[in-house]
This record gives sequence, C-alpha cells and structure tokens, in this order.
Amino acid sequence: MDGKQNNNQEIRMEIVAYNKETIALIQSKVQALIQIVSELEDNFPDRHFTLDGHLVGSIGEVLAAYYYGIDLYTASTEVHDGIIHDREVQIKITQQDSIQISAEPDYLIVLYLTKKGQVFEVYNGPGKEPWDSASKKDSHNNRHMRVNRLMELDMKVSSEKRITALQHIEKMKKEFKNRKK
Repeated sequence: MDGKQNNNQEIRMEIVAYNKETIALIQSKVQALIQIVSELEDNFPDRHFTLDGHLVGSIGEVLAAYYYGIDLYTASTEVHDGIIHDREVQIKITQQDSIQISAEPDYLIVLYLTKKGQVFEVYNGPGKEPWDSASKKDSHNNRHMRVNRLMELDMKVSSEKRITALQHIEKMKKEFKNRKK
C-alpha cells in the first residue's frame, strides 16, 4: 500500500455491522423523510425540499458499505469515503440529475435515491473516466457529472474493474428518475 492508503487507514472508523436489519431501519427512516419532504412541497409548491448535503451523503455511504462491503473512513475524509480490497472509493448518492465531486477518485460508486426510497446503482468503476468527462469546475472547484452521462460511462466498465456487490442492487434506468412536480 502507498502512503496515502496508510494515512487513510489510520483515520478509518470502527467497522459497523451493516446487515439487513440496519439497512431496513435506514430505508424506513428515509421513507419517512421522503414523506415529510412531499408534504412540505405540497404545502409550499414554489420550494424544493430535497434531501441533500451531509444527510443524503451519509445515507449513500452506509448503503454502499452494505451493498459492496466497503470499509468507511471517518466522515468528511478528503476525496475517498472508504476502501475495499486496496481500492479507495468515493461514494455519491443523488435524487437529482447530477452529482458533483471536487477531486479525481481512484474508484467511484454513484447511487440514485428515488422519492419512494429505492436505491439504484448509477456508476461503479474507476474514477478517471467520469472525472475527465465532467463539466468544467464551478466557483467551488467542483466538477459536475450528469446521471445520464454516468450511466453511459458505466456501460463501458468491464466486470473486473467494478467493485463487486455483496448484496443485489439494481442498475439505474432513465425511467427510474424522480419526476419534477
């Protein structure tokens, strides 16, 4: 392992048991949050109450740990969120049409969360191709990547370059996308 991986291993959190029961708890709580968001949007039609930021990011990381067996680093570790089989991984989850990243990850897993609480795999593979094909950096040095483009790139990733899912997760399809009101 190189120095970067050794440094990150020092800040890894204790391994938590991610199993069907703990994931069912998250799914139940996410569905309750989604219901609250729906009620708020019904009452305030000119506002979007999307689940984003740290909350959705942490949900994505926990789900990726469950589905792929990734050992998560402590929260807010730069660039990568965890490691599996010497592969450092950045994990992103969205309910929107895009994601943003601030640095090129070694590996990238992108998940999609529907308004019904379903989770789908958008992209699973090396981070170089998505990074290179991302839009230009914004004022915060983030690069933006469209979900549709990530789905296209995902189709080109060979099986040996993917992180093997330990639990079944369905691939994202365009028709699964959340519809805007």
